[in-house]
Amino acid sequence: MTARFCTDTDEAVAGIDNGSTVLVGGFGMAGMPVALIDALIRQGATDLTIVSNNAGNGDTGLAALLAKGRVRRVICSFPRQSDSYVFDDLYRAGKIELQVVPQGNLAERIRAAGAGIGAFFCPTGVGTLLAEGKETRVIDGRPHVLEYPIRGDVALIGAHRSDRMGNLVYRKTARNFGPVMATAAATVIAQVSEIVEIGDLDPEAVVTPSIYVDRVVEARA
Repeated sequence: MTARFCTDTDEAVAGIDNGSTVLVGGFGMAGMPVALIDALIRQGATDLTIVSNNAGNGDTGLAALLAKGRVRRVICSFPRQSDSYVFDDLYRAGKIELQVVPQGNLAERIRAAGAGIGAFFCPTGVGTLLAEGKETRVIDGRPHVLEYPIRGDVALIGAHRSDRMGNLVYRKTARNFGPVMATAAATVIAQVSEIVEIGDLDPEAVVTPSIYVDRVVEARA
């Protein structure tokens, strides 16, 4: 399977519907596909559910999308950082919903969606507000909480290089949520720093095979 290569980021995000669940890669700003998010702002989709590790930094990337009022709900692990003032203001004003998911659970719930796992039991969150209303079961003498997969309509991910088929490699810590998100969304859009010819990537270094990738665009963050 070969991904479609887009001429610019606006073409890459075309067709994202209002009300979509969008998985956004990145650990803070590391690996965040900022150019794709900027294009999504221009595209105009609204009432979005954003799934990401955090809820935006400063005024760029996810924070800029939130500031435009396009996001209805955020599902993340770290909604508050020293520079998460955009999200803080929206949340305190009751203008955005929040679902907090422990970081390991977030990664595993996304991975489960890509792996076709219906649900899984995990001990994280037992006895806290995060477990309220969830099924629990004692396994090997330890209580566990039932968690369900998180699937996306769209995944926006940032990678380092793509070949002309759409195989992706990542750079250092920018390889965070992108690989699992690429397996868990109906449409996967990758922003890369460089597109190379088929054969230029070491097959042993490919992290996300092209079968998971729908669109690729070359763009500097």
